[in-house]
Amino acid sequence: MEEEILSLKEGQQINVAQNLSAFDYGYRNTNYETVSVDVSYEDNTYYVWDYLEGQNGPVTDPNYSCEFEDYRNYIPGDDISKIDWNAYARTENLYLKLFLDERQVHTRIYIDASRSMDYGRGQKAEMALKIAAALAYLSVCQMDRVSVYYIKNNKVHEVMNNIVGKEAFYNNIGKLNEIEFSDDCFISEGILPTRVGYGDGMSIIISDFLTDHDYEKAIDYLVDKRRDLFCFQVLSKDEIKPILRGKVHLYDAEDVNNEYRKNINRDVITAYHKAVEYTINRIKNYCNSRNANYLLVQSDKSVNEVFLKNLPEMGVLKWDFYIL
Repeated sequence: MEEEILSLKEGQQINVAQNLSAFDYGYRNTNYETVSVDVSYEDNTYYVWDYLEGQNGPVTDPNYSCEFEDYRNYIPGDDISKIDWNAYARTENLYLKLFLDERQVHTRIYIDASRSMDYGRGQKAEMALKIAAALAYLSVCQMDRVSVYYIKNNKVHEVMNNIVGKEAFYNNIGKLNEIEFSDDCFISEGILPTRVGYGDGMSIIISDFLTDHDYEKAIDYLVDKRRDLFCFQVLSKDEIKPILRGKVHLYDAEDVNNEYRKNINRDVITAYHKAVEYTINRIKNYCNSRNANYLLVQSDKSVNEVFLKNLPEMGVLKWDFYIL
């Protein structure tokens, strides 16, 4: 069984859950989409199915219970036992009660805020923030907790902490715009001293990973803490396929004392391509070795391509579209 998500025109609604065997969560996103998350019951275990594949997991507590969270309009085919008849008596409209899973998972998102992420007229930084915002939104729609941090030098700085629900998301999401991309970023030195949770959700690192510094220890630490891990590597088009030729004078974005002055010819470009390939394979292969997800994102691409094409192709995010 897997979740199904439906994008609709304004004002339309539909219950897209097809195989509910116990009960379902549904909610409406600003009247544009209706989403249901399947929950099945087998062998005294509730299985809650989330957007991100890594967050799937059983709730084995036999006394499992939920607290009231919100309402949504009744849709033909919904479980009538979930209808709030008192609300119907007051409004003559049918509403379903929505409940908050008391065993919430906690999504923690880490953004590399180094100066190199601001390369390419800020496209890399902008893409990183868009990915973080989209993932945070999907998580709060799941009624999960979300925390967002940025890493600068060897410190992890809090942007949003333990937010739950769309209202809290909308009240806090603007804080992402306050992140300044400067200095360096030491991922392992930043994450290792912090509390990252244990077996209670997903950790996401968004970075260009263009560094000689160690980040493998951070990956090991998060995986050893039984966190589901996803690394997004954001690179600009110029970084992947540079068009520079001739005599140039380049500076390290994170260390202006480190400069490069040389004639860029075919041999230099070939060597650069090999270096980029090594950098990409370093993070990709290490993620694979630790059963972590990895995705290379080109910063000039649309964020829709990431969430509607790349992630579904990986089987991490599943979207089912219906024509009404």
